[in-house]
Amino acid sequence: MDIKPEIAERILKLEEKFKNSGQDMGSYLDGLLYDRYLSYWDYINVDTLLSLQKTNTHFPDEKIFITYHQITELYFKLIIHEQKQIIDEEELTAEFFTEKLSRINRYFRILIDSFDVMIKGMDREQFLKFRMALLPASGFQSAQFRMIELYATPMENLVSSKIRDEFSKDNSLEELYENIYWKKGGIDLKTGEKTLTLKQFEYRYTPRFMRIAQEVKNKTIYHRYLDLPETERSNEELIKAMRNLDVNVNVNWLLMHMGAAYRYLSKDKQTVKATGGTNWKEFLPPSFQKISFFPKLWSSQELEDWGKQWVNHTFNTEKQKG
Repeated sequence: MDIKPEIAERILKLEEKFKNSGQDMGSYLDGLLYDRYLSYWDYINVDTLLSLQKTNTHFPDEKIFITYHQITELYFKLIIHEQKQIIDEEELTAEFFTEKLSRINRYFRILIDSFDVMIKGMDREQFLKFRMALLPASGFQSAQFRMIELYATPMENLVSSKIRDEFSKDNSLEELYENIYWKKGGIDLKTGEKTLTLKQFEYRYTPRFMRIAQEVKNKTIYHRYLDLPETERSNEELIKAMRNLDVNVNVNWLLMHMGAAYRYLSKDKQTVKATGGTNWKEFLPPSFQKISFFPKLWSSQELEDWGKQWVNHTFNTEKQKG
């Protein structure tokens, strides 16, 4: 049987490829003969994926809660995937940097825009009941979100805002980590002790967080930007993408969570504790934390007013209700 020239050409290229890598092309061709045709459901692992929504109660809306959080974690995985490419790129350019940041911003926009699923998409009474079966688990324990922060900026920018001026890059990573802002959200306001939620989280993930912090020391997203040549660093599209990322993560994403918390955990001037006992009113408001990944891209006034407009609006609304 005659072999078409284009097929023969491909066979020769394959033979050269496997020869150069010390592999036997015949064995790979046998593999093609024996292999099954790939289906969508096998490639995506649909059956496995759809089996992961294992609820703890009989309340129907718990299915929404767990599914949305799993989707969120998948997007976080994609975000980290893009961050690592920026960090690892040896010949970094403004064009490459901007493209990767645009992807990350797109993922965060999808998450932010879809958060109505959490804010409006569940029955409040069902939520307040099924949440009790989830203790002490909490969205506070999303390790991937903490990894996104560590990849984005040096840890001194993540120290709690009230004591941030006391720390700098000269402090050890261990000192900075001990004073990282989100730990305050896992402190019981009455006793001043760490909640079980925080203790579990630290025990499970502190070694990994410290390993990441060491790996990206002096090469976070912010470091990579500051190390660019001036002509690349002043690129307007790149600066815009970085500022958008800062706002998406450190203002808009938190505001969506605040909206959900006010809907489900505030009623008749009473505040219901979040799962795990996290003090969300101290932990979530961006104007309290004033976390910015890229502080040199903002004016001192912009940093001072970080997230303040939303909080003022919320407090005024609560006051009018009172």
